[in-house]
Amino acid sequence: MSNCIVAQSGGPSSVINATVAGIVMANQLNPLYEHVYGGLNGIEGILQERFVDLTRLTDHELQVLCQTPASALGSCRYKLRRDNVEDMEEIFNIMEKYDIETMFYTGGNDSMDTVAALSEYAASHNIENRRFVGCPKTIDNDLMITDHAPGFASSAKFIATTALQCWQDLSVYPPSRREVFILETMGRDAGWLAASACLSGIVDVLIVPEVSFDEDKVMDRIRECIEENAKCFVVISEGAHYADGTYIAAGEARNDLFGHAVLGGAGKALEQMILDNDVCPRCKVQDLSTAQRCHASEASLVDVTESYRLGMSAHMRSADPKFTGMMVGVRRRTDVDDYDVEYFAVEADKVANYVRNFPTEWLEKNYRGITLEAVDYMKPLIQGTPDLIIKDGMPEQTVPFYMRGAEIEKK
Repeated sequence: MSNCIVAQSGGPSSVINATVAGIVMANQLNPLYEHVYGGLNGIEGILQERFVDLTRLTDHELQVLCQTPASALGSCRYKLRRDNVEDMEEIFNIMEKYDIETMFYTGGNDSMDTVAALSEYAASHNIENRRFVGCPKTIDNDLMITDHAPGFASSAKFIATTALQCWQDLSVYPPSRREVFILETMGRDAGWLAASACLSGIVDVLIVPEVSFDEDKVMDRIRECIEENAKCFVVISEGAHYADGTYIAAGEARNDLFGHAVLGGAGKALEQMILDNDVCPRCKVQDLSTAQRCHASEASLVDVTESYRLGMSAHMRSADPKFTGMMVGVRRRTDVDDYDVEYFAVEADKVANYVRNFPTEWLEKNYRGITLEAVDYMKPLIQGTPDLIIKDGMPEQTVPFYMRGAEIEKK
């Protein structure tokens, strides 16, 4: 019996570990592989042969893993390039050395590109006994074809809840205190996260990458809110930009290893515009930063459950020796009245390197928020809160595997 390996890549989420737990549990129930290895720090750690053995994690360990945010196996931003023959050969040599038949790679857009690249290399070199399966995750919800990406719902729930709670705080002062509250979310290319704040029902102004930023119109809209209510609640995506593509984020954006802009500061830039235009004398900015992707204590039960079952589905599908180069996605069922999903497979190269934007038809005009159709899409995703295992007053969390010093001995 051969082995498999699961690894994580890219920005983490609060439910990415649930997919790993699903793969491990599935193999315990139906042992397709002798060992389920965990690759530490994604493809970068695999190239260094940094593995742990996850095969016999207990039920308790798997439950705690499901409620642990971030990447318990560690992540990376390593770009596996198709023209890097040395890396490609090394990965296949390592898989052969450890008798690893299947690699489950959990990540976003670039991770699906890694799955596609490795599968293409295997096909072009007639390697039939090494397979690659993508398990999607991204809080940005910008992956094509799948109805939604695991990780988005929990972030959306956190953002909407935080917006509502900040609005309660903003609203305690009398009308004589005019004030603008600005909430900044992640979202370089797509406005899903910023839009999710509108589930709170209190957002006055929504600024997302899908609609170019028009300073005059935005200032007019904020003035309108101040005149009517003395307060204005604004949500802005970090990727908000002018018509020419220039980001409004304070400072000059730089690029990461994948050529993506590294952003931050859109909220502060907007604050300065409001003050400079004498729209309102007082602004407060809250950048959700890392919190929106690692807040797991109030995760969406739907999100955790789907992430776990997606891992199980990926494992089950890998029983087919021809199953490779595929991503397991989530499809919303239309044949039932209540919300439910089913899992399906799609070629990873149809997902990689594409961006799924927030539908512009779901945006109200003049930056006024989202339509009822958008609410109907997102609301089922944020339902339920998992029952947490509590230890010493706080949610118990997995000690990251890369901190344990329990790596298997290199061969």
